[in-house]
Amino acid sequence: MTSDLRIVRGDATPEEIAALVAVLAARQTSHAEPAAPPEPRRQTWRNPARGMRKPVVPGKSAWRMSALP
Repeated sequence: MTSDLRIVRGDATPEEIAALVAVLAARQTSHAEPAAPPEPRRQTWRNPARGMRKPVVPGKSAWRMSALP
């Protein structure tokens, strides 16, 4: 990949231009690596344990909770 570098203002020495090119090249190569794809989310909607009822705990309104999934 080639890109044009143009000095618009000031009087840059060859050493300053070389330093600028080195920094830009290093920055470009550090961002060139593709990021690892994110881990897929677990799909809990198809988990068979999801349809099971939680244990009924004796206490206030336990009889009402016994009929709910």
